[in-house]
Amino acid sequence: MTEENNAKPADAAPEGAAAADTRIELSRGFARWLGQMKCSIAFTSYQSGRLFLVGLLPDGKVSLHQQAFQRAMGIHAGRDRLYLGGLYQVWRLENTLQPNERANKAFDALYVPRNAQTTGDIDIHELAVDARGRCIFVNTKFSCLATLSPRFGFKPLWKPEFITQLAPEDRCHLNGMAMEDGYPRYVSAVSQSDVVSGWRERRHEGGVLIDVENDRIVTDQLSMPHSPRVHDGQLWALDSGRGYLIKVDRETGEKTDVAFCPGFLRGLSFAGHYAFVTVSKPRKNGFDGLALDDEIKRRDGEPWCGVLVVDTRSGSIVEFIKLVGAIEELFDVAVIRGKTCPMAVGTQSPDIQSLYSFESEIGPLRTDG
Repeated sequence: MTEENNAKPADAAPEGAAAADTRIELSRGFARWLGQMKCSIAFTSYQSGRLFLVGLLPDGKVSLHQQAFQRAMGIHAGRDRLYLGGLYQVWRLENTLQPNERANKAFDALYVPRNAQTTGDIDIHELAVDARGRCIFVNTKFSCLATLSPRFGFKPLWKPEFITQLAPEDRCHLNGMAMEDGYPRYVSAVSQSDVVSGWRERRHEGGVLIDVENDRIVTDQLSMPHSPRVHDGQLWALDSGRGYLIKVDRETGEKTDVAFCPGFLRGLSFAGHYAFVTVSKPRKNGFDGLALDDEIKRRDGEPWCGVLVVDTRSGSIVEFIKLVGAIEELFDVAVIRGKTCPMAVGTQSPDIQSLYSFESEIGPLRTDG
């Protein structure tokens, strides 16, 4: 993979053809802006099976670190822990560095895979951690919210009222989840279909946001919505079939367009009044033919693949990361607060076999008091 505008690769895992044939471009002010924000970001590409970590090196240049995780999808970022949804597993990665330690003299976080819970291929989309510390994820294939089970592939927690049976049929394409006060509050789905893959015939309209506390449909006037979020007390979402970041009135369902983004939107995270939005090129014979296509054409533009930084006060795109080449689809993005330059060890990294760490104290052997 190649980078432009002062971006620098950092100890990445061996790259596949898709990653190697992709160029990353940064907006001119991205490095300065990231330094001012004092955070870093993570984003995923299921198409190439990559986790990307973006931070700022001590010399002021941007670090673009990437590792391989098969079908990398939803990501949740805590200060010292990442959860990542994959093809048939949920990965837990832990930061092994102390606050005063640095990896390779530059990185203030080193995320190492410590656990992989096998769920089966249930098409995990977004995920988060609740107030009890449970990893909760959108189980798209079974049209429900679920958590991990020590014995089984998953434990269902909630399903829409219109779904009559838990079955591996991806009936409504449940795909996004908004947390509030430590628990799931809203979800997004492409339709209210209760038949196998029924959502595919409802891509242009009828997309819903649902309040999981009372099963109320907040709005059904969206096109392929994704990534609802509650931020600063407001409900946000991606009206992906139209290409807009929107605000939604929780009571009336009225939507307000905030920013047009030139691509198919999936993945939303916030830092202050800035929104990070991942955009993808519309998939041929899948997500083409939407209102998004007409809007891009009307604006005399081309669809993007990348991460856009939107100032929510003005709706302006102030900074960006753009991927040009083989990688054309991204999925999720998360802000890593308190870390300025993270890296990770991947499951295929040559370092994973020889990277040792252990707790400083020995014992006790028995814990029965």
